[in-house]
Amino acid sequence: MSNETPAYGLWPLVVINAAVFIIFAFSFARPRTGRDWRSFGAFSAFLVALFTEMYGFPLTIYLLSGWLGSRYPGLDPFSHNAGHLWETLLGWEGDPHLNPLHLLSNVVIGGGFILLAAAWRVLYEAQRSHRLATTGPYAQVRHPQYLGFALIMIGFLLQWPTVLTLIMFPVLMTMYVRLARREEVEVLAAFGEVYARYAAATPALLPRFRGGRPKGLAATQRRPEGDHDRTSWPPDDGGPPGGAGAVGREQPEDVKEVVRP
Repeated sequence: MSNETPAYGLWPLVVINAAVFIIFAFSFARPRTGRDWRSFGAFSAFLVALFTEMYGFPLTIYLLSGWLGSRYPGLDPFSHNAGHLWETLLGWEGDPHLNPLHLLSNVVIGGGFILLAAAWRVLYEAQRSHRLATTGPYAQVRHPQYLGFALIMIGFLLQWPTVLTLIMFPVLMTMYVRLARREEVEVLAAFGEVYARYAAATPALLPRFRGGRPKGLAATQRRPEGDHDRTSWPPDDGGPPGGAGAVGREQPEDVKEVVRP
């Protein structure tokens, strides 16, 4: 009789791990608008798919079991360690939780959560004071919360790649880019030239790591006065979006395009 703990079929662990990470991310992202909930829901689906394969049903391992068995004859493909596919494919030995990629993944995941938290604080204060968020993470990128979600997903792909999550990642990133573009139309409508200058000086998702904040924003980042007929502020939906700074609800007809991420 074997007393080994099964590597899969551990559905309570699926529920617990997914719930912990989703709640943790929720406490940082604080979704308020319908757009926020869509982006957060897609991120949550990624986590559920990940932990389902990590502890529940190893779909990727089943799909690759024939190839893994022939390529690595001594490997038990349904052991937990074999699920760390990068460890197997790179020929590393030992505890997969201590290999360089796994340690790097922990740093990337932690950095993603830290970025979410830092971005939320800046965005919340900007929304309260009716200003454009341009400090902290927003001084480096226009959509730091989407970047935070991306870092967390990349970290998990380094740690435990699966067919579903590898497919979901580019789909989710495409969705985030589209959401960012919609947000920028609204922010441009609310802040006009101030946001246009900020967008021209600040990349959307990949920071340039150049010192200083965008020029010309320090004294003019407040929403223009006398523009209340063009856009509602604060938004009636109860809070800022997940990516760009404080936004209005309506889009004026004269806004034809927005700076692309």
